[in-house]
Amino acid sequence: MVDLSTTNIRTLLFFIAVYDAQSFSLVARKEGVSPSMISRTMQQFEEAIGQQLFYRNTRSVMPTEAARQLIDPVRAIAEELERAKEALQNRAVVPSGLVRINAPVFFGQRHIAPTIGGLATRYPGLRIELMLTDDFIDPHREAADVIFRIGTLTDSAFHARVFGEQHYHVAASPAYLHRHGAPRTPDELSRHACLVYRGSSGANRWLLRQGEAPWVHYPLTPALVSNNADALLTAALGGMGLVLFPDWLMGDCLKNGTLIKLLADYDAAIRTEAQQIAAIYPNARHPPLNVRAVIDYYVETFGTPPYWQVK
Repeated sequence: MVDLSTTNIRTLLFFIAVYDAQSFSLVARKEGVSPSMISRTMQQFEEAIGQQLFYRNTRSVMPTEAARQLIDPVRAIAEELERAKEALQNRAVVPSGLVRINAPVFFGQRHIAPTIGGLATRYPGLRIELMLTDDFIDPHREAADVIFRIGTLTDSAFHARVFGEQHYHVAASPAYLHRHGAPRTPDELSRHACLVYRGSSGANRWLLRQGEAPWVHYPLTPALVSNNADALLTAALGGMGLVLFPDWLMGDCLKNGTLIKLLADYDAAIRTEAQQIAAIYPNARHPPLNVRAVIDYYVETFGTPPYWQVK
């Protein structure tokens, strides 16, 4: 059995971080130290336990079989220490210091930025960093404490707090419907001016179904294609055509009548898999106080179901 009695806790935390990130430089950047310091600490750890833990080359750091056998016991030690620290904390302690929040661009602009002032008011000791990007963010590799993301949750390497499921709707303005009428079935979509979002993976597919029937893709010849959702939404509000967007993006328009929901008997989507709106954070049994504070605040702010959801 490997003897960890002479190993300090910081070394164990560095080991976990390197194992998850498979990189000295990424861990160093996140911890605010040099890559050589992380590499040296891991080398000393290997010498202390008499086992090679990582294969190193110029492009990557790969765990050995010894590291894979050691990671679960080391995680258990780290989690036990975290539980002990938490038990010692005064319950009057409030969130403080830096908390780094990351969110998708349009979702962040509509639902994080407008309400983040309330978070700051509730916890004046917090220093908040909000970064908006649609790129994939790995909480083990990036300097982010809470990451809001929309998608299919499959990665067990992090925890997630789901706020709700993303629901799509086909919609158009009253002015467009007055001129062109409304499609009565999905087959009629091809006769209408459709405004289609195209991201880095290509143009969104328009999928519809009734009840539990399979999803059906309805090909379109778009009247407008854009990589900017706001531009498409503005065009739809101006009467140019139909859009297929999630309720968090246009729920207020559907509720105030500036857009009208179409094909109400059908479910709509751009992917066949369910998409969740969630906050994710590194896999830890007890998330830090700042992380819990942010997530709890947005659970309260978004509501159940989320305030943007349209039936």
